[in-house]
Amino acid sequence: MNIWWKAGLPVAVAVVLALIPPPAGLPQHAWYYFAIFAGVIIGLMFEPLPGGAIGLIGITLVVVLANHVYLSPEQVAKAGSKWPAEAIRWGLSGFSNTTVWLIFGAFMFAMGYEKTGLGRRIALLLVRAMGRKTLTLGYAITVADVILAPFTPSNTARSGGTIFPVIKNLPPLYDSKPNDPSARRIGGYLMWTALAATCVTSSMFLTALAPNLLALELAQKTVKIEYSWMQWFAAFAPVGILLLIAVPLLAYFLYPPEVKSGEEVPKWAGGELAKMGPVTPREWTLAILVVVALSLWIFGGAYVDATTAALIVIALMLVAGVVTWEDVTANKQAWNTLAWFATLVALADGLNRVGFVKWLADVIAGHMAGVPPIAAMIVLVLVFYFLHYMFASVTAHVTALLPVMLTVGSTVPGMPMQQFAGALLLTLGIMGILTPYATGPSPVYYGSGYIPSGKFWQLGAIFGVIYIVALLVIGLPWVAVRG
Repeated sequence: MNIWWKAGLPVAVAVVLALIPPPAGLPQHAWYYFAIFAGVIIGLMFEPLPGGAIGLIGITLVVVLANHVYLSPEQVAKAGSKWPAEAIRWGLSGFSNTTVWLIFGAFMFAMGYEKTGLGRRIALLLVRAMGRKTLTLGYAITVADVILAPFTPSNTARSGGTIFPVIKNLPPLYDSKPNDPSARRIGGYLMWTALAATCVTSSMFLTALAPNLLALELAQKTVKIEYSWMQWFAAFAPVGILLLIAVPLLAYFLYPPEVKSGEEVPKWAGGELAKMGPVTPREWTLAILVVVALSLWIFGGAYVDATTAALIVIALMLVAGVVTWEDVTANKQAWNTLAWFATLVALADGLNRVGFVKWLADVIAGHMAGVPPIAAMIVLVLVFYFLHYMFASVTAHVTALLPVMLTVGSTVPGMPMQQFAGALLLTLGIMGILTPYATGPSPVYYGSGYIPSGKFWQLGAIFGVIYIVALLVIGLPWVAVRG
């Protein structure tokens, strides 16, 4: 009965929305598309089927009904009786998205750590040094992300490809297993802390998130606003430092681990390390390849993008025998996440293609007339931030909405544009905490099996509100004071 209720709710939401007349100014086909999109989001929240299956169903519905939900009447008339082949090309476009394959690469790295035993060795070393308290493990993960963030413009590479493969080996040491009630022992806490920390560092450093650089370029072109690397850091530092100190504690109290401490665990870890013996050749090989990946991610951005770097290292892992092709094809979790995120990327892109995003931006602009500039700034920042529920990519969010929001803000008399633009730009990293698909590392931690779907959405909403309130209450006045 429970599964039928979960399966029926997304369908009911989509049907009810489709039966309601579209809002003024929005084409009928765009409203139908939004109805399907809303149904998919509800399905992802309650998961009557795996996420990848829900995304595939949503894509298939849009492709089959393309003449009614994807193409405008003018486009349908132009196509005539010919089947709209562009619909299936759009439906499959997510599988060519570079972030999708970088996420897949993160799972391959994690598998390499597991197959060689290097991940277990590093985890044991970490536990031996800091395992007396679960909270100190949370801070160790946070510090690791802070160290890597300024030099790694892909948070997927940084957190999903470097930190996740290591911490994935920690929960089993405490008998905490994925997709099991024991996941709450410590695994859920560690995974959520890692994601929450990388979202903060992604906003703290200009070079910690690739869309930051794109957003800065768009801000310069749209309203002639510029930020240097240090100006960006200084603007977010009071908020970021406070949040980084608070994140492990917040996770500790809002999603408390069952294992708080254990004096015997570090001793046991030392004994297990002794049993493992010296580092094996396969472990050394993987360690060298990981250093290669990190070097390319940190220093090779001008020559090779993060996804290409990940694929190069995966190919070398196969050549060197670190993993086998059978290992790759047998990794169901990685392939499921790839299908899930690829379909979501396409579905989110469709909102922009059918004109829904532009219509929504126009509606917002229409309601800003006569609103005081500070109030208008706060409203626009909140709208920009929470609209990320509709996007599976920060890059897509920036491309679709940032120029619109900046233009709307510039029409408000007395709007302090430097402060307003800075507030919009600094939300890009922290908005990644909102959903399981909000930013690159999100599907990695969501797919780990340590945080149930409902709890992931709940924590995302709670932390999302905490992050944006901190930015508005602390960050906005600070930016205003600094000028």
